[in-house]
Amino acid sequence: MSDPILEMRGITKSYNAGQANSVIVLRGIDLSIAAGEVVALVAPSGAGKSTLLHIAGLLDVADAGQVLIDGEEMSGLSDARRTAIRRNDVGFIYQFHHLLPEFNAAENIILPQLANGISKTTAAARAAALLSAVGIAPRAAHRPGALSGGEQQRVAFCRALANAPKLLLADEPTGNLDPGTSDQVFGALMQLVRDTGLSALIATHNLALAARMDRQIRLDAGQLSEA
Repeated sequence: MSDPILEMRGITKSYNAGQANSVIVLRGIDLSIAAGEVVALVAPSGAGKSTLLHIAGLLDVADAGQVLIDGEEMSGLSDARRTAIRRNDVGFIYQFHHLLPEFNAAENIILPQLANGISKTTAAARAAALLSAVGIAPRAAHRPGALSGGEQQRVAFCRALANAPKLLLADEPTGNLDPGTSDQVFGALMQLVRDTGLSALIATHNLALAARMDRQIRLDAGQLSEA
């Protein structure tokens, strides 16, 4: 059997709350996500799901424990190697799209590919294919300000997948949308994930959306359990 795409072993994390007090956010987290598996992370506000996602995606460092991405242990790697893994192997989606307002939809997807050494022609072709896959190819030349909230988030999905990552991490990716739009946009995301064979860890408050994933895990009081 191949290694999991993401494995977290004994992850702990705390933050200084002032006056020598610390708040323990994660208490010995163990998590494994297989190739092609889509896992829902369900947690109440303030439970630490963003912290867990940031550690999984190498945006933050645990106090203790190990993170492995595609079988490679992350601790002790150089900053350059960690940056390369974030750029090549991990895609991020947040609740707010964070698109660059001065660039159009296609350009927002092309830019991370150019930063990764992809030719402009190849990057433009992939951007067009991704926008088509989420149903907004006709909006490719529109800047974010001319797109609806659902369209902006679909572009953000495409940008996260621009460099063909192995792992997708999403933090409430439809949390800023109305229920109807959320359902449609999430459907587009799931189709994109399935079509590309990605592994994904998706945090959501929406239990109906969580039920559409392969497995649900719950984070509460700093510990994970199967939901």
